[in-house]
Amino acid sequence: MVQREEIDRLEYTAVRMRKRLLEVVYYAKAGHIGGGLSCLNMLTALYFHTLKVDPRHPEMEDRDRFILSKGHCVEALYCVLEEKGFITPGLLHTYGTYKSPLAGHPTVKVPGIEVNTGALGHGLSVGVGLAIAARMDKKAYRTFVLMGDGEQGEGSVYEAAMAGSHYQLDNLTAIIDRNGLQISDKTEKVMSLEPLAERWEAFGWDVTEVNGDDMGCIVETLDHIDFQNHKPHLILSRTTKGKGFSCMENVLKWHHGVPNGEEYRKCLKEIFNLI
Repeated sequence: MVQREEIDRLEYTAVRMRKRLLEVVYYAKAGHIGGGLSCLNMLTALYFHTLKVDPRHPEMEDRDRFILSKGHCVEALYCVLEEKGFITPGLLHTYGTYKSPLAGHPTVKVPGIEVNTGALGHGLSVGVGLAIAARMDKKAYRTFVLMGDGEQGEGSVYEAAMAGSHYQLDNLTAIIDRNGLQISDKTEKVMSLEPLAERWEAFGWDVTEVNGDDMGCIVETLDHIDFQNHKPHLILSRTTKGKGFSCMENVLKWHHGVPNGEEYRKCLKEIFNLI
């Protein structure tokens, strides 16, 4: 069992990342803050607890691979990469400026990013390929793919799901950030997804549902993945869009909203009460 001190450390890191994400989106006047906030707990647990990665050696052969398939939430990943040491201090301040290497979607030009993403539905297919490559090359690295729930309307996701099960890719973990909202409305109004867990189980995946707003639950789930059970893994992470800021939580406009000055100050006040 993970010690309480470790969970406290991760929770504190996630709160700091929320503050950083708020700053980045506010000063760049662009970004997808709602979905970034909903997946920040998972990103924090992955990069500061689970993933075998080293910012001093970002291309080491045996590193774990991470793909942000919901690439429009890249600002959250940039914050984590900065904190982890992949991005030099100060570079994140250039986001949204002319000639900044930090684009609005992940690009391999940024250290620590494995795959260009942004066209939804592609990340899991690439993840399947990486997992197969690891097996063919007899490498021990694992592949993790974080998808959005609106992304589950893309047919290529299910082609990849079939392939992952067919090849028994137990070195592959897919995560769905299930915050219930996408760009235009609630996911169930746009294209109903439930019963989502049963759908993935029917594809032959090892499915675990988790409260993605609870760091302890996330860490316990990640720590108990059986990477030798001959099944790919699906973590259905039920989260809150805009998590951490009362004016943003479960509010559709914050899919890609930018806080004004008053909203920014209110959010800062809320986050400072937690730090």
